[in-house]
Amino acid sequence: MMKIRIAVMAVALSFVAATACFAANAQLGTWKFNEAKSKIPVGMGKNTTVVYAEQKDKIKVTVDGVDKDGKPTHSVWVGKFDGKAYPVKGNLPYNSVAYKMVNDRTNDITTMKDGKTVWSGRITVSADGKSRTVTINGTGADGKKFKGKAVYDKT
Repeated sequence: MMKIRIAVMAVALSFVAATACFAANAQLGTWKFNEAKSKIPVGMGKNTTVVYAEQKDKIKVTVDGVDKDGKPTHSVWVGKFDGKAYPVKGNLPYNSVAYKMVNDRTNDITTMKDGKTVWSGRITVSADGKSRTVTINGTGADGKKFKGKAVYDKT
């Protein structure tokens, strides 16, 4: 009887461990831009590849893309999804980013230049984990408001 209890407990713990592994951050991984499903505001660059990776107790986000003129961009952000702004390094129109976890598949994002919001949005990973959608809104340097949507496929 004791062996059966131990076996049942071992199976139950295995399921708990497996669930914890699958409950890991849905944002992690490599994401490729899906231009056909996206609506990028005129005059705005696009991120073609986004990689989320764990780095100790933080997340590292590496982004490659092109700016509004088609010139390559590259940036690296390391921080936590705690709503606080962390510096981003690279050639971007902003110098810090704050991610805030809403739930296990959704983050809010705010980009800032010297503490002033450039744009903000929401990043949502699909239920099947195969795509993510980034909706953004902000005010351009010209003072005009903009909205956009970028869709990414997991590779």
